Amino acid sequence: MVTVVVALVLGILLGALYLIPGRLKSSNNKKAWAYVNDKASKAYTRAEVSLHNKRTDCWIIIKDKVYDVTSYVEEHPGGDAILAHAGDDSTEGFYGPQHATRVFDMIGDFYIGDLMKN
Repeated sequence: MVTVVVALVLGILLGALYLIPGRLKSSNNKKAWAYVNDKASKAYTRAEVSLHNKRTDCWIIIKDKVYDVTSYVEEHPGGDAILAHAGDDSTEGFYGPQHATRVFDMIGDFYIGDLMKN
């Protein structure tokens, strides 16, 4: 009887793990990156990204991923600092000490594609 109950419980647990594999992501700080990697993406050249370098059209590159942050520019707590690398690589600034860990949760919402490898 005990063997049957244990087998039943293990079966239910393994079934649950099989049905919800995508929900078992690692830490919250990596949640946005997991979300980014799950989305279908387009590839952009560095030249294409560089054309989006204004307050009203702002794309940035972070770790070879391209983000359209135009809608966030006015809300950015650091003011115009976000524009310092508009149309360019913002990886160093993004990982700077001024950013709280919540930026890792937010960035996935702005993802539009990958940087094309040359």
